[in-house]
Amino acid sequence: MICTLCPRRCGAVRTETEGRGFCRMPETPVVARAMLHHWEEPCISGVRGSGAVFFSGCVLGCVFCQNGKISRERFGKPVTPVRLREIFEELVAQGAHNINLVSPTPFAPAISDALRTPLPVPVVWNTGGYERVETLRTLEGKVQIWLPDLKYSDNQLAKRYSGADGYFETAAAAILEMHRQSGDCVLEGGLLKRGTVIRHLLLPGGLNNAKGVMDWIAETFRPGQVLFSLMSQYTPQPGAEGLLARRATGGEYRAALDYMGSVGIVDGFCQDSSSAAREYTPEFDLSGL
Repeated sequence: MICTLCPRRCGAVRTETEGRGFCRMPETPVVARAMLHHWEEPCISGVRGSGAVFFSGCVLGCVFCQNGKISRERFGKPVTPVRLREIFEELVAQGAHNINLVSPTPFAPAISDALRTPLPVPVVWNTGGYERVETLRTLEGKVQIWLPDLKYSDNQLAKRYSGADGYFETAAAAILEMHRQSGDCVLEGGLLKRGTVIRHLLLPGGLNNAKGVMDWIAETFRPGQVLFSLMSQYTPQPGAEGLLARRATGGEYRAALDYMGSVGIVDGFCQDSSSAAREYTPEFDLSGL
């Protein structure tokens, strides 16, 4: 495959067994863990958990990534689309409210294969937001819930922290495509059945960046069309420098929450400070594969 799946369109020749290009992943999906995940937004995790499948590799290069073992070190196990489908079905049998595909973009064609027959629960596309609209269109009808980050309104920060030129325009276009496909949010019994949840992680010193994200959401969507999740779980990673060497302060987070209300974003979620803890990061040990 000559890969143009993500916005980098690096044109790498990825084979079934050899990883190349920015993500350094082969065509065959590489997975680090499958599990019932209880730490997503309440409308995703519910009471039984979200059936999370953590893929290796990433199309972003975030210096603050909490999943570095799989995003940068590319730890994981290759699985065929047939085995991937079996993993989905095993998670459903365990009671998963949905199948939650975490950082799936490099493997979109294989995942699409595995979803050829609909599952009895919604499928969640859990992504950093740096997506090509053309790739998302190949998933139409196979993904019911979109869970993108909108990490940056400030493209200079995006380039410095994630190596992603033009992140904001790219992610904004992707989110509009996600909403086009899934429509407005549909909740049943407190669980999201269809729709888009836009996440933003407040970075230390990143209040203006967060305000720009919220401005765009408030200007683009009416109440009830999408949900917004303002996250406080940023945790400094080994070797972090400058602002990234500390957590966001309580004052920064309260200011972000106040701004969220002031621009009229009333549908969504916020975290408390206990979310900024390493135990919320799963152990990537190939369990469930």
